[in-house]
Amino acid sequence: MPAYLDNAATTPMRPEAVDAMLPYLRERFGNPSGSHAVSREARKALDEARDVVAECLGAGPGEVVFTGSGTEADNLAVLGVHAVRPGAVVCSAVEHHAVLHACHVVGGRLAPVRSDGLVDLDALAELVDPDVSVVAVMLANNEVGTIQPLAEVAAVVHDRAPHAAIMSDAVQAFPWLDVADLAGPADLVAVSAHKFGGPKGVGALVVRRGTTVGPMIHGGGQERDRRSGTYNVAGIVAMAAAMRATVAERQATVARVAALRDRLADGLLAAVPGALETGARATKVAGNCHLTLDGIEAEALLVLLDAAGVYASAGSACTSGAVEPSHVLDAMGVPRGRGLGALRLSLGTETTDADVDLALEAVPAAVARLRQD
Repeated sequence: MPAYLDNAATTPMRPEAVDAMLPYLRERFGNPSGSHAVSREARKALDEARDVVAECLGAGPGEVVFTGSGTEADNLAVLGVHAVRPGAVVCSAVEHHAVLHACHVVGGRLAPVRSDGLVDLDALAELVDPDVSVVAVMLANNEVGTIQPLAEVAAVVHDRAPHAAIMSDAVQAFPWLDVADLAGPADLVAVSAHKFGGPKGVGALVVRRGTTVGPMIHGGGQERDRRSGTYNVAGIVAMAAAMRATVAERQATVARVAALRDRLADGLLAAVPGALETGARATKVAGNCHLTLDGIEAEALLVLLDAAGVYASAGSACTSGAVEPSHVLDAMGVPRGRGLGALRLSLGTETTDADVDLALEAVPAAVARLRQD
């Protein structure tokens, strides 16, 4: 059986989410903005799902804004606050492109990170002043899994810019961390359903009471005029079901997956000469195994792993035929040559010992083959 080790990219849908979703793709197809019985049934399901999502994110139901993706939630947080309170925007240099590009649009400032991937709090303090309107620092990194100290970030921001909104992309964090607790210092928190067993095409943004965002999408005035558009009821209901199941199983899942991740990482470090682990495990989410491999290019490695039935990803992107190192690794000071050989193996709720065994066999063999060519 193939080993799917790309859960940071997307996850298989949980059975609970599929079961919750199907009726709203079939007989319960109503538009919740209507007034008749079919619409009222959809509205009831939407309200119940909102209650679940709010509880899982440590928010009130009125603080939850449903979106079409984590990317949209990130953009709404950064650009929505900037629209109503123009000012400088600061984000960490290792943010997901959904945040980085949104910050770039409004001329944002980048806060550097240390070699371990954690934001440099002293440098952040130098960038934050009373004119700043938004500071964006993700809870867990999508490439290397580093968990940021949001409470410490909030203390810096509140000291230097008490009126600034703190935004946190928790898309990668939710499967592994108690977002309701750890993202408490943030005024805006973004999540995406397909990262924790829900469907693609639905996300949510927590907008804490007292924080105002201007809409990016105009029209029917849904979500208290913060995000117009007909509701994806089936997707929202499924997201709520996936959230409930994730929270209920999280503690056991983290313990099991962390053990698998440790066995995988330790095995690869022992079997692949020159392999280095990126970041400290103590400050990473349980499902992240990220290595840099000297003397190879990740794209070629991924082709061989795919043929061997190991599905993974790299910390680099191919643009116009030229492989460029990941901006995350670059910000962490990883040398270019090593960054081009980045390998991200991301485990999930369905990862098994057999998956780890296959990866421990396939990765060293593929690396050895590439180094011989």
